[in-house]
Amino acid sequence: MLKLRRIAIDTYHENVAFLRRDCSLYRAESFQALGKIEIYPDHGGATASPRRILATLNIVDDALLLEPDEIGLCEQAFDLLGLAEGAAVDIVQAPPPQSLESVRDKIHGETLSEEQIRHIIEDIAANRYSKMEIAAFLISSASFLTTAEVLSLTRAMAGVGATLEWAQEQVVDKHCIGGIPGNRTSMIVVPIVAAHGLTIPKTSSRAITSPAGTADSMEVLARVDLSFDEMRDLVNKEKGCLVWGGHVDLSPADDILISVERPLAVDTREQMVASILSKKLAAGSTHLVVDIPVGPTAKVRDHDDAVRLRKLFEYVGDQVGLRIEVVITDGTQPVGYGVGPVLEARDVMAVLECKPHAPQDLREKALFLSGKILGFDPDLRGGTGHERAQEILDSGQALAAMERIIEAQGRNTTPPELGRLTHEIPASADGVVRAIDCFRIARIARLAGAPLDKGAGLELFKKMGDAVRQGEALYRIYACAESEFRFATDMAAENNGYTLS
Repeated sequence: MLKLRRIAIDTYHENVAFLRRDCSLYRAESFQALGKIEIYPDHGGATASPRRILATLNIVDDALLLEPDEIGLCEQAFDLLGLAEGAAVDIVQAPPPQSLESVRDKIHGETLSEEQIRHIIEDIAANRYSKMEIAAFLISSASFLTTAEVLSLTRAMAGVGATLEWAQEQVVDKHCIGGIPGNRTSMIVVPIVAAHGLTIPKTSSRAITSPAGTADSMEVLARVDLSFDEMRDLVNKEKGCLVWGGHVDLSPADDILISVERPLAVDTREQMVASILSKKLAAGSTHLVVDIPVGPTAKVRDHDDAVRLRKLFEYVGDQVGLRIEVVITDGTQPVGYGVGPVLEARDVMAVLECKPHAPQDLREKALFLSGKILGFDPDLRGGTGHERAQEILDSGQALAAMERIIEAQGRNTTPPELGRLTHEIPASADGVVRAIDCFRIARIARLAGAPLDKGAGLELFKKMGDAVRQGEALYRIYACAESEFRFATDMAAENNGYTLS
């Protein structure tokens, strides 16, 4: 039998196996046609043990990496198989999952049934799909999904993996569809709502196409990779949390899809709705506020598109038992001063600490959304949600709640610092800031290294309506590496994203 060996390679949500071309037990080339193998412990035959995994096979020519009688597994696949190094394993050719036939149907423009979509999602969650096959599903779905397919996709993703159940009848949450740099309202809303006494188990994804997600920014302050049990205990104690949804196994297929969506920059309305609502269902939420920013360079460009998206959220929410309030907000420019995890976390804490220099647009938007969520509380008089949110923030109760959440999640005792490489982008002439391109600002911040380098990003000095003089700094770029610094400064020099009147 082959001997198992762990290969220290992170293949990011894909099982990969490595076999020597001159393997002493198998002809490696005979396994290459399908590209996938099934690996299982040697207990007398392929059907003797339920512990088995599917993996994409890579052929190795480097004699230093593997012995001829060894099979290597990437870190994720090794952990899933759960055997010790040196354990005896066997392999067989693995035919493609049957659900791939449904993906081919979708590629040809057919509408899939709820059962077909469920099988696809189950196979994706079980790591039976390669990234190429996942990409085929995403691109074919991006072309067209019916409303019924979106509903089926939501139910399928919510039904795979863990689900949280709470003793409280009312469990609230909020979500912004993204696309606006610096829009880190969740880190203010959660402590306000938790301090009021409503349960808000906030799970967030890492950034897909933006310079930071809530999980990326919260990780500057505290640990976000909590386990299922840790998250449940934390919320029962503190009423709220700010954790990475990918680590608590809530809608795990969604995280695998996101890992492929990120490099493809695919984020369609239909997939977005299924992604968001499946996570909220799995987290046990009953009431949800959805923020749709609208602006000329936001994800949603005009009011009509926002209304169509709102109706899709409302329809799917009604069908799965979620009470949803969708709010359409201003997405014409970034929110706050910082773009990137460290800078955004700094803005959040300035608002919670009620510092005079805190960004007022971030404060007001967070209060607006908090007021909408507090409006779900049947014990709160109608129309007083915003007033109650402001009282909690100004009195320091929200800051105290945030500090408790940070301590309970595990305070980051060595928080990342801002990038050491900096460059200020000057105004080309005297004038007034007439427009800021959110998409361009986000791209420059990502080229600077955000969110992978948490100290990378942009610090904005000017917002729409501000007067500027020629040569005055519009914003400052922070980067941690020379290559990213050069990429970001070159793009900003070509087009800095600001329009002056």
